[in-house]
Amino acid sequence: MEELLTINPAMPSSTGKNIASVISQFGRRLLGFIRQRVGNEADAEDILQDVWYQLTTTVDTEPIEQISGWLFAVARNKIIDRYRRRQPASLDSLLPETDEPTAADLAGLLLDNSHNPESANLRALFWKTLQEALDELPEEQRTVFIQNELEGIPFKDIAAATGEKINTLISRKRYAVLYLREKLLTLYHEIIEY
Repeated sequence: MEELLTINPAMPSSTGKNIASVISQFGRRLLGFIRQRVGNEADAEDILQDVWYQLTTTVDTEPIEQISGWLFAVARNKIIDRYRRRQPASLDSLLPETDEPTAADLAGLLLDNSHNPESANLRALFWKTLQEALDELPEEQRTVFIQNELEGIPFKDIAAATGEKINTLISRKRYAVLYLREKLLTLYHEIIEY
């Protein structure tokens, strides 16, 4: 049976020893727990460091009764926070991911404000194709994509106005981006091969 380990901030001289003991006792198990839930080693180690940091700041203010449960709960919360912070796809992600210079050239061409007739026609074609693809999206996906990506409204403001959860809005935008990327891929190839 696992011994109940507590850390009490009222004993500052032993706090450092207690933290070292906790790291020694739970470090490997906690890292293994995090690795199973996170995609790569660097993220797992970052999350583990966040857990240790929270431990050191918490023991200075309050006692921790069940250290094992507390550590794993904090790790789980840090993993969830990491996934929530991931940035949703942006308009840039509508272009296919490639190392070819043509993808950058296309982005530059679409954002070019010169009065070159060829560039103006390509921009018009892109925006027309984008609008047609947007019209094909379900209303919820179209609305969140337009508000967040084209109008620059943050997800938290959209959530406050609509009563939807931020994660729901992010998910809707992601589905919109995936659909739009598929629709615009044909146009992309026509422009590049032109």
